[in-house]
Amino acid sequence: MQNLTNINKPTKKELLVVFSDLSGFSRYSRGKSDNELFQTMSEYAEFTGKIIEAASGKVVKYIGDSILFVFPEDRIDEAVVALKSLKDTGDNWLKQRDIPARHIIKAHFGSVVCGRLGTESDKRFDIYGETVNIAALTASQGLALTAQVFRKLNSVTRKLFKKHTPPITYIQVEANHARGYR
Repeated sequence: MQNLTNINKPTKKELLVVFSDLSGFSRYSRGKSDNELFQTMSEYAEFTGKIIEAASGKVVKYIGDSILFVFPEDRIDEAVVALKSLKDTGDNWLKQRDIPARHIIKAHFGSVVCGRLGTESDKRFDIYGETVNIAALTASQGLALTAQVFRKLNSVTRKLFKKHTPPITYIQVEANHARGYR
């Protein structure tokens, strides 16, 4: 997604927008030194970045233990498989380091405005729009896709998910339909 980095003026794009957050990380971080947390998150950023970039994704920003990232429309199946990998291998990565946290991943597809934003001397790639808000507010206890994402998937990738209501989202086949799934 190198072409996104080179955008200098606000540009409308259709993208898969994803939020990932580590549920339970705040509890883990209590009692850890700032240096320990920084080192852990540095390693985590490299680990997650490899998965995202390998599927043609772009990290927009790391926000503490959360990540905002995007994928192009023409790579949506590859992106969703990468999200499943991030959830599964990411939770294992945390477990191997005795970090009692797990990934909460939410994805929505739609239109965003993207470009460089920031101070006069430090502008960075960012995205804005209703698609970003919907992705951020989608309920999930693991990995959830909105119907807009699910409709874009091929039949093979669709088989990795099942419908969850209300509102309609698609969750991993092995996930439970627990009441209050968020």
